[in-house]
Amino acid sequence: MVRAGDRAKGPARTSVWLEGRQRAARGGQPSGLDRDRITRVTVRLLDAEGPAKFSMRRLAAELNVTAMSVYWYVDTKDDLLELALDSVFGELELPDPESGEDWRDQLCALASGYRALLVRHPWVSPLIGSFLNIGPHSMAFSLCVQHVMRNTGLPAHGQMGAIAAVYQFVYGFGTIEGHFVQRCASAGMTQDEYFHRAMSTIREQPEFAQNFESATDLMEARGGDTVEEMRERDFRFALELLVAGIEAMTLRWGRGS
Repeated sequence: MVRAGDRAKGPARTSVWLEGRQRAARGGQPSGLDRDRITRVTVRLLDAEGPAKFSMRRLAAELNVTAMSVYWYVDTKDDLLELALDSVFGELELPDPESGEDWRDQLCALASGYRALLVRHPWVSPLIGSFLNIGPHSMAFSLCVQHVMRNTGLPAHGQMGAIAAVYQFVYGFGTIEGHFVQRCASAGMTQDEYFHRAMSTIREQPEFAQNFESATDLMEARGGDTVEEMRERDFRFALELLVAGIEAMTLRWGRGS
């Protein structure tokens, strides 16, 4: 166990996954406690309260142990956040890129799963940008994505750009969706109630009235009776555009352009 003073004086830690050591069971550790249980409770707290309210003391209280007991298993709060981040990537169902299944179906399945993960765990988005995210579950997802992208037939120099196009789109889409869901819940309204309240407010503003009619036409044209249906149509259409772009670029490079 690392002392609090040593944690404060030590060099900056880059990642829990780069420490190169495993904590073995030893005398003095609290019974009924292990890293997996600590990580599961951390995820539950982050889902319920978000990272801003998360603390070692809050976690220890939920586990019914002292805060120092947690330090037998992790050195810092950041270690816990990294462990929680990687653990939720373990929820993703990964296709087998060598199964012969069409790469388009596998790419869309991975994108849909990633989006659902970001919505289900809104705290994941900021943590992805804060940590290296190189745990075993995260790496399994990344390697699967890379393998599926190789199956598209894109040349090697274009594959990472295609991955960025698809998964940065999904990251942004899922992040905004997750925040909207949270905002509606905080307001005590359904997504549809919140949306219609916002649209009614905009409609009543004279400075927006001129453009509101054309915006309404666009909303009606995309279809869907609920916010979730409209959002699903947008997501699916955007994925189709990206897949079509990958197909077009594969053909272009195949012709030697």
